[in-house]
Amino acid sequence: MRTAERFLVNVPASWTEADLTGEALARTRREALAATDDPRAKAAVNDMFRQGREISRAARKHGALYAAGTATQYEDGLFLAYAMVFAVSTPEGMELTLPLLSRQLGLSTVKHKVPADRVVSAVTLENVGRVARVTGTEETPLTADVKAKLLTMHTIMPVPGTTREYLVVTCASPNLPLKEEAYDLFDAITGTFRFVSADGTVVPL
Repeated sequence: MRTAERFLVNVPASWTEADLTGEALARTRREALAATDDPRAKAAVNDMFRQGREISRAARKHGALYAAGTATQYEDGLFLAYAMVFAVSTPEGMELTLPLLSRQLGLSTVKHKVPADRVVSAVTLENVGRVARVTGTEETPLTADVKAKLLTMHTIMPVPGTTREYLVVTCASPNLPLKEEAYDLFDAITGTFRFVSADGTVVPL
């Protein structure tokens, strides 16, 4: 029986995949610094990339394994969205069921309020099987004073061959008026997720 060695997920061609290792960020910083002799410009470059490192560090701290996003300008406005894959483990000696995990993921990050429109459901993904999904409008702090509401979809994938390991595909967008379209897009992206073996064969649950 094949075991899952890695995962794959497809995003639209217009989306940009983020480098969570920091290697590409460091390389781009060196190139940007080499392109100017202006001390103020160098300071601005360092400040910008310092913020980028903090964002990457925070994502890794929360178990992020993959991230991609888009900021696309259409005739009727700007569409912003991102997709991330997080690793989640159940602490040894504790049982964390999918319903409990779903409730935790569905909580708003501001004051831990449950989103009024939260929906916990089960969906069947072609390459994975039946999994849990949580959708809702979550309020997330951007800074100490600024908060943003995001359409979110969390889909929880038990890692094949384990009992305490999960991967969670999280998609989000601040474009609240496009709720139906955003959720359709998130569903399509999540539907491409699959665990694969060393030789690239899909490993179902």
